[in-house]
Amino acid sequence: MSKFEFEPIKKNSLVIELTRRLLDYIFSGSIQPGEKLPTERQLQEALNVGRSSIREAIKVLNVLGILEVRQGDGTYLTKSDSGFLLESIEWGLLLGEKNVMDVIEARKEIEITVAKLAAERCTQEEIEELLVILEKLERSSINDFVELDVAFHLKLADMAKNSVFKNMLISIQSLLRTWIKLVINEAANTDFSYSDHLNIYLAVSKKDQHEAEAAMRAHMEDASKRLIEVIEKKGEGI
Repeated sequence: MSKFEFEPIKKNSLVIELTRRLLDYIFSGSIQPGEKLPTERQLQEALNVGRSSIREAIKVLNVLGILEVRQGDGTYLTKSDSGFLLESIEWGLLLGEKNVMDVIEARKEIEITVAKLAAERCTQEEIEELLVILEKLERSSINDFVELDVAFHLKLADMAKNSVFKNMLISIQSLLRTWIKLVINEAANTDFSYSDHLNIYLAVSKKDQHEAEAAMRAHMEDASKRLIEVIEKKGEGI
């Protein structure tokens, strides 16, 4: 493991600032997936903060799977091949209740608009391509479901034919993977999510803008509620 160096923190929002500092450390390449982080005592001394604040920051990163806390062993950077450790991801989801709600609200509004535009602008060929993804969703394992779920939403963005919305969703697709994985793993099944995606597909395939908007709104409200419940549960149990 590479030597770590931090500058002492002299700010009030310690947990948020510590979380950002740890993310900077991770993004710098100083530690690789599967490697162990410095101990809480080492971090405490390097950052000149209390151990409770260190633990809270680690808890935040543990909630979404960036760090793995092994009782009696230490804290490790999670092994991942999903590419979610990119600094371009809007990790506001990690940085407190207000930011959680901001991210949820933003994604909800983007997805609803995308669904409406997709229903308005899609071609028959695109509808058939969306159906292929939906059929794979129905047959997929929980692990495969996550990638197919993201693919479904990105396909809708293609169909909406708005480059700004498409780029927004592309830029947060790793966050979407984390979101979907948390919700699906907690539920231990995909039936509820597949049903939502089926309703969205049916509305878009009929080119019914209002129905597509309503179907996506219902999906986003359910997904948001489930995500908040998972985060609260994980936060209490760490």
